Formats: sequence, structure tokens, C-alpha cells
Amino acid sequence: LSQYSPSIARILDALGVYQLASLLMELDPSDEASRILCADALYQMGWVEEAHKLLSLALSRNPQRSPILARLALLQLKKGFMYDGNQLLKKVIKIGDTSCLLPIMDIFKDEDRKLMQTHCRSRALSILKNKREDADIKEAIAYLSFAIIASGGYAEDCLLIRAQCYGHLGQKKTAIFDFNAVLKEDPGNVHALSGRGLIYLALKQQKEAVQDLILALKAEAGMVIPAVLSLKHEAQELVAQWLLQHSRTVLAELVATKDFSKEERTLRDLLVIAGALIKLRKEAQYHTFYTDVLIANGRYEEALVHLQEAFGHSFADEIASARLAVLQLKKRNVAAAAHSFSILAKKDERELEFLLNFVDAKQQQHLCQVAAQEGNVLIKGYHYKKALGYFTLAILTSKDNPRYLRQRAACFMHLKKYDKALKDMEKVIEKHGCNSLRTRVQDHCSKGHLLLSVSEEEAAVKQYIEALQLDESTALCSITNGSGSENVAKTFHKIAQCNFEMQHYEEAWKITDYGLKIDQNNPNLKKLKTRLKREASGCSIH
Repeated sequence: LSQYSPSIARILDALGVYQLASLLMELDPSDEASRILCADALYQMGWVEEAHKLLSLALSRNPQRSPILARLALLQLKKGFMYDGNQLLKKVIKIGDTSCLLPIMDIFKDEDRKLMQTHCRSRALSILKNKREDADIKEAIAYLSFAIIASGGYAEDCLLIRAQCYGHLGQKKTAIFDFNAVLKEDPGNVHALSGRGLIYLALKQQKEAVQDLILALKAEAGMVIPAVLSLKHEAQELVAQWLLQHSRTVLAELVATKDFSKEERTLRDLLVIAGALIKLRKEAQYHTFYTDVLIANGRYEEALVHLQEAFGHSFADEIASARLAVLQLKKRNVAAAAHSFSILAKKDERELEFLLNFVDAKQQQHLCQVAAQEGNVLIKGYHYKKALGYFTLAILTSKDNPRYLRQRAACFMHLKKYDKALKDMEKVIEKHGCNSLRTRVQDHCSKGHLLLSVSEEEAAVKQYIEALQLDESTALCSITNGSGSENVAKTFHKIAQCNFEMQHYEEAWKITDYGLKIDQNNPNLKKLKTRLKREASGCSIH
């Protein structure tokens, strides 16, 4: 008997099993396993009442035996006694041994298993409809588990409902297990993808959540959007932010190639996601992204209409106005586009750089020319802040042309934004290979002047020395017209004095010597040179 398994019941003749079980019961009337085996054989032969009586007798002796309760429950359901059957099932749930159903399902007939599945599913839905306490949800989970077992291990709707119940109870990994079971059989199941995506959201697993939600949106956005909108405000916002972040990255990579024809499917997918985002959130960034996707798809008129509907006709928003500029370029309105781009440039240079990917090389060339001209006019009128935007546009559309970098650095300097001016001059000096000697000297002097403005005196001295080494006369002229010879010479003396005190005599001598070239009559430099000769007479420093 210990070797008995449901497979034997299917192979041996039910009557033979019954006779064997009856014999075992005679040998040991207290043997419960023999009694259950006998009842199963009676059921197989269609003697339901006899099986019921045998199980009832066994239950009277041991009221807490789950295998007996579960068999009796199914027999009661089969006889149409739904209330009695359900009460027995509730006892099994209370005991907590749902595994007892597994061997029973191999014994009972398909129609009875279907009856058990339908009843348990219906009972679970009834509980969830009327009660939402944790205890009720746990009871519903037990009924759903019965239904899943009765189905043979896979009941899609029950698995999906049970996964949602586990999620509600905070058992997120168990919920994912159920969603995975559905997706294993049906990889495109929208409910499972959406549900699992929202569980990943709760677990803060961004990559997995975005992947599932995008697949679900592509399959059936109309089902996913209400599910997201049913979440708390913070969760809705996080979903939208993650989707936007991912989609913007994809679009940025796509437009950087400027070959949209090869990525039609990706663009279609992005359009679905962008359309969902503007239904989920009302903020400007989602509407501008939707516009970007429309532009990338070549749907310019739709993009214009959407901009007007989302932002009105005034386009006070700089980012939205820049989208309008892209559309204006399609109609060859370069001046208006340059103006809009220049405004965005002062607020968000990276955003402008992204948008320029929508503009072809010829249009960028025209933009560069217009921006440079307007920037020069503004500089002459001392409108440095306005000129900044135009020179930024010129820089981006010319791929960091040093001429425009110098002009923007000059604007920053006048506005006392020395750190930003320095960054531009560093880029200029990196591109010195194609510039004249005079230009290079002036650039080093300009950088030196900026370094003095931020009190980077040692670095400034190095720039001035490099300029003097390239062309002394041009460097001296630039120093005089810039920071002034006297001021620069004082800095040279200060740095040389520091080197002298640290006994870096050769470096002190070099700095002093170049300082005297800038200001031959500087008394402090002269004294220091004399001290260097005296203190370091044993060293070779000149």
C-alpha cells in the first residue's frame, strides 16, 4: 500500500483495486489509507454514494484529515450540494493543506475536476468582490490555488487573479512567479506583462518594469493605460518618468543616425509609447516628446497641431518653441528658427543639441550663418546675454568652430561667468592645429586673463609663458591690452617668490625672467632675481 500512487489506479481495474483495498481494511480496520483507496476505487466505478459513506465514516474518526475533507467536498459538489461542498473546502483552507488536492486530481474525472475548478474560481471572485481585507484575500488565494490544481496546473485567469492578490499582500516575488507561469505559455499576454511590470515597479527594478510595460503597451495600450491610472499618483509619475527616460534615449540614438527609414518599426513603437504618455501625464515634457516622435516620423502637420493644442499659439514655453523652430525650418524660415533656438540655448544646451539632430547639414549651415551674424550685431550693441544663445547655436551647428567659441567666451567674460569662458577657451586651444601663430598667442593670453579672474594665478602664469615662448612681441601686446603689464608682472613675482621659498630655484628663475620681459622696471622682480643669483649661486639656473 505504501507504494500506491494514482497511476496504479489508472492502470489496474477499479474493481480489482476495490477488492484489494477491502481486504486490507479487513486486516486492519483502523488503516485510513486503505479506506481512502477503497473510496477512490468506488468513485472510479461510479458508486458515488458508497464512496461518500465510506469517506464520511473515516471523517468521523479523524475530522481534521485534509485528504478526506477534499474528497468529500468534491463529491458534494458533484451531487449538487454546493453549500456543503464549500464548507468542507473552507475546513481544508483553515487547516492549510492545499497540497492534498494534487493526488486527488489524478483520480477524479475530467468533468468533476472542471466542476471543482469552476466552483473555486467563482468563490474566489465572490470573496474579492465583497471583501478586501488581507484575511479575505488569503482565503481567495486558497480557492484560486484549488482551481489551478483542478485545472491540471494551468488556469490563466486564476493565475492572473492570484498574482494580483499576492501583489496586494506584498508578496511580490510570489506574484512574479504566477505571472511567469502565464507568460511561459503565452509570452504576449498583455495582462501578465502589465501586471508583472507593475510589480517590478514596486520593487524599483526599472529595467524590467520598463521592458514589460513597453511590450504590453505595444500589444494593447488601451488595457495598460487604465491599469497605470489606477495606481497612486507617485507610482503613476514614476511609471511615466521611466518610460519617458527610456524612450528619449532610444529616440536620441535613433535621430543621431539621421536615417529614420531603417527604423520604421522602432518609430512606430515610440509613437505608441508617446501617445500613452500624454494620456498618463499632462506635463509639458510628455507633450514635447510626443511632438518629437511625430517629427521623427515625418508627420510635421500633426506635430504642429499638437503643439498648438498643448501649448496654445503663444508658445511661451522655450522647449515647445524650439520644436516649432524645427517645423519652421522645414518651411525654410531660418531667421525665426534661429531666434527660437537661441532662446533654448541659454536654458538647455543639451536639449538644443538633441533637436538639431532633426535638422539636415544644409539647414544647419544656414542656421550657423544667421546665428553668427546676429550674435555679432548683439555684441556690438553690448547685449552679451542675448548674444550667448546665438553663439551657442553657431557652435553646435558648426561642430565647435573655434571662432564662435572665442566669441561666446568673450560674452561669458563680460557677464563675469569666468568658469564657462575658460571651458570655451580650453576647447579653442585643443583645436590650435589649424590656427595662425598670432591667433594661438592671443588665445593663451586670453586664457591667462580668465585664470587671473578666478584667482588661478599659477595656471595663468603658465599660459602667459607659453604665449611668450610662441611669439614674444604679440604676447606682450596682448598682455598690455588685456590684464595689463603691471598687473601680470605682479602675479609673476608672486608665483616666482613661492617657488623661491620652496627652493625651486630653476622654476623661480624662469618665471622671474619672463616676468621682467613683461615689465622690465618691476622692482620686486629685479630684487628677486638678485636674490636668486646670490642664494643659488651654486646652481645652474641661467
